[in-house]
Amino acid sequence: MNQKNPPKTMSEAHNTHHAELRRKRREMSQKKRGGKPAPQQPDRPSFGPDDPSRLFLFGLHTVRHAIENTKRRKIKLFATPNAKIRLDLSESQLASLDIQDMFPRDLDKMVGSDAVHQGCVLEVEPLKSKNLKDVSESRLLLVLDQVTDPHNVGAIMRSAVAMGVGALITTARHSPTETGVLAKSASGALDMLDQIEVRNLSNALEELNSMGYQTIGLDSAGTDILENSVQGKKIALVLGSEGKGIRQKTAETCKTLARVDLPGEIKSLNVSNAAALALYIVHSKLS
Repeated sequence: MNQKNPPKTMSEAHNTHHAELRRKRREMSQKKRGGKPAPQQPDRPSFGPDDPSRLFLFGLHTVRHAIENTKRRKIKLFATPNAKIRLDLSESQLASLDIQDMFPRDLDKMVGSDAVHQGCVLEVEPLKSKNLKDVSESRLLLVLDQVTDPHNVGAIMRSAVAMGVGALITTARHSPTETGVLAKSASGALDMLDQIEVRNLSNALEELNSMGYQTIGLDSAGTDILENSVQGKKIALVLGSEGKGIRQKTAETCKTLARVDLPGEIKSLNVSNAAALALYIVHSKLS
């Protein structure tokens, strides 16, 4: 543990005071933008360090799960004394980390004043992509066809972990890279879900078909509702981007096209909400 030149003693009241100041600054900044959220740069691995190749994760849940992930290489933890307590890490976990005590305002400079870091930032290396054969025993896989918004992908990851998805499959292009924004939106799920990045989605779906998966593309033009379409013992559920949906080649490669039947007047959902509902339906059928 690196404890060289620690800052002056900071009380919990001191940290709470700065947290309240940061919250007020975020609210004032949002009012100046007319209530619109601050623009993000999802293809940058961090908010504001001098070296844009460095990846910083932030927020208590996100940082805790990243530390607990044995497959994740941790470089350094930057945290306030209060955040270190709230992370609730064991002595062995703390001893394995290079830790630097920080003031909240210094963390703001690292990840941006709009980032809700909760007093902790963890510098890490990106997770390595797995191969399709590595998850061949999983009964449920989720495939995203060019879903690009990191907030949506993060929310989808949370639903995927909750529904017992074995892995998330995305395309190498037109997908968000691993960032602090995505990780924060996933609230820890990023480090709880195997991820597979493929260059050609159609080829990947063909491989899944040959591995015994029923590849089901979620499409409003599907011939039947999703509840009636789940036939296989292993399912790979495919979702497309908002607006465009799954691409034509993707649809042609899926074994089945199905739709989610919505009883109300609105017949479409945000992709993260659609993912949660569709995963629940498929999981209940597999169970």
